[in-house]
Amino acid sequence: MSRHRVRPRVWLLALCLSLAGCAGLDEEPRNMRQAVYGMSSQAAEALLASPPWSGMSQDMVVMLAPPTVDATLGISAGRLTETLGRALLALEDGPQVLDWTPSMMADDAPANHWILESRLDGNGVIRLSDRELLPYQWEITLRRPGEEAPSWRATLAGALDASAL
Repeated sequence: MSRHRVRPRVWLLALCLSLAGCAGLDEEPRNMRQAVYGMSSQAAEALLASPPWSGMSQDMVVMLAPPTVDATLGISAGRLTETLGRALLALEDGPQVLDWTPSMMADDAPANHWILESRLDGNGVIRLSDRELLPYQWEITLRRPGEEAPSWRATLAGALDASAL
């Protein structure tokens, strides 16, 4: 009879452990996602450190234009857009974020709409004894729809560990 009591407990324990494993899926991204997310977090923090708008950042709408990405870095434009959007949304006082395409252009956009454009360039390879680093330069601009000149600009530079990509 005690044998029957053990099986339901073992089954219940296995079920709880499997559910706990599912709950851990929302952890920070690993490897390439983590490296690109780190870059994106720096970009998001730079934007909120000196935003070009007046007023509350939560009231602003940042529309992410498809970025230009150097293929030698091994990062897709979609991945960069996704992680930058996540980084902006993760900020406590961050703006609202939308994907944007040039077909959505409107010169009469609301005053709280901004277009974020970026270009990620690779600067070769640095070979170390245990890994390769991929230096990059990421230029990010923010402008109002209908305006050519950016209202805000930042250039971030660093290096990605190629083994994380």
